[in-house]
Amino acid sequence: MRVARNIDNLEKLIVKNRLRRNNVQERVAKILKDVRETGDEAIIEYTKKFDKVKLTAKDLRVSESQVSASFNELNSTLISSFKIAIDNVTKFYKQQMPKQQRFREANGKVLINRFVPLERVGVYVPAGTAPLVSSVYMSVIPALVAGVKEIVLVSPPDKNKSINPFILAIASLLKIKEIYCIGGAQAIAALGCGTKTIPKVDKIVGPGNEYVTECKRQLFGEVDIDMLAGPSEVVILASKGSNRDYIIADLESQMEHHNGVGIVVTNSRKLIRDLRTKKLSGFALRVKNLEEGCEVVNRLAPEHLEILTKKPASLLKKIRNASAVFLGENTPVALGDYTAGPSHVLPTGGTARFFSGLSVREFLKEMHIISYTKKALQEEAAVLEVIASLEGMTKHLESVKKRLV
Repeated sequence: MRVARNIDNLEKLIVKNRLRRNNVQERVAKILKDVRETGDEAIIEYTKKFDKVKLTAKDLRVSESQVSASFNELNSTLISSFKIAIDNVTKFYKQQMPKQQRFREANGKVLINRFVPLERVGVYVPAGTAPLVSSVYMSVIPALVAGVKEIVLVSPPDKNKSINPFILAIASLLKIKEIYCIGGAQAIAALGCGTKTIPKVDKIVGPGNEYVTECKRQLFGEVDIDMLAGPSEVVILASKGSNRDYIIADLESQMEHHNGVGIVVTNSRKLIRDLRTKKLSGFALRVKNLEEGCEVVNRLAPEHLEILTKKPASLLKKIRNASAVFLGENTPVALGDYTAGPSHVLPTGGTARFFSGLSVREFLKEMHIISYTKKALQEEAAVLEVIASLEGMTKHLESVKKRLV
């Protein structure tokens, strides 16, 4: 574990740790261009190149028989566990669903704020060294609760020209019918541009590697995306007396993520000395007191924040920037990754200063509905005339005056 001298030094160490290969942007631009131009042909070629799997256009979509066969790999314990996790996440997001707002004034003016679900959403599920089965329900359920009618799932193919059976089983439990066995930047390009086999979506969500993230970035504006997430990270705010074994366990669990980053912020010299004796990856910073520690957290704006102090809730009001906060010794980040309820699709790399985790609102559009009576129009005409005249918009003003004759 590397110990930083101060917050500036810590940020430099973290940034250095996040450096990406320079050619990712160019490689992704080439993939995106090819998919735009040749569609399915490009997807098939890149799947052969990167995944070492030969597909035809008919192989791209996972069949109902393949989905049904996936349940042969599951036992009752697995199915029960999946259902409990799905239920927890669903209950959380049902509480988030906003209600239509309606305002009516005495003069007849009516304003309505209506929430309309997106029509078609693409969900990317990584399946590199291990299938991220939890990312299926963590990404899909907020969209389902929002009322999205068409949810498309894509995930890299295995040697049998299909998708990991556990991913397929969870997709089936969530009643996802449209599934394609494609991965990487080419999968994101297919969702964002559309091909003969895969219709274009309105939004793309879900975690992925740097190529997946870069392709989402290049497509943003043509379609919506959830966020540009990087390697997973945890900051542990600890004090004198915090359980060292829990801290070590949580740092080690973070390292199971590809390029995972673990950071300990503490006012305890002894804790830092103890951590340095262990062969741990990550960073540590000693602060004068926990108030200073909270300001360090706010500056780092981490994806995950664990507060492992004697009275963790007392510090919560001082935390402004963190994607997900885990209070107390009995609340490891692993709960948020799998079963607690809120999605584990969260902003990283300090972007919690302005981004939030995946929510129902990510899949809703706000539609403003405006209705005036003639009386209401008359009452606001003078104000409109002043502002429209100032901007030189004479036709705007004329469109109002014609109605007041």
